[in-house]
Amino acid sequence: MGMQLFLTFLKIGAFTFGGGYAMIPLIEREVIDHRKWVERTDFLDLLTLAQSAPGPIALNTAVFVGYRVRGLRGALAAILGIILPSFCAILAIAILFSDIRHNAWVDAAFRGMRPAVVALIVAPVLSLARTLHQVLYLVVVATAVAIWWLGWSPIYILIVAALLGIAWEVYLLKTRKP
Repeated sequence: MGMQLFLTFLKIGAFTFGGGYAMIPLIEREVIDHRKWVERTDFLDLLTLAQSAPGPIALNTAVFVGYRVRGLRGALAAILGIILPSFCAILAIAILFSDIRHNAWVDAAFRGMRPAVVALIVAPVLSLARTLHQVLYLVVVATAVAIWWLGWSPIYILIVAALLGIAWEVYLLKTRKP
């Protein structure tokens, strides 16, 4: 299982351009649909945790999925798999960058990839939004308005959302007791 985790995340890391958010749909497809390691609702929880933790979201997601599937060894396998391709690519670019930084073909390739990267970021958002309760769509819109138009810090919004989530669960626990 550890080798499967490593190879799965190696493939994700090797074939994803655009950063961590662009990796989410591939991680989702692999760990939920193909490998069936995690349920869709559990993946949403792992993704929320990965977003809340410091560090890159793809790396955090790999850690949490790997740990969920195989404990510490799974987390290490997933980490190595997800970072190895990026490490090798960055090392190669650092060595060759001075030769290619003004290359028109390289610049054109990056301009061409931008719309695909945006689509790869939007796709998991829409996919995960299907699992939300309808009332939570209002929370999503209110959060977006607070961040984009009112300039509120996402950190404070996450803290308030976490506290509200905890308060809601405590309320539900108290009301369920006989």
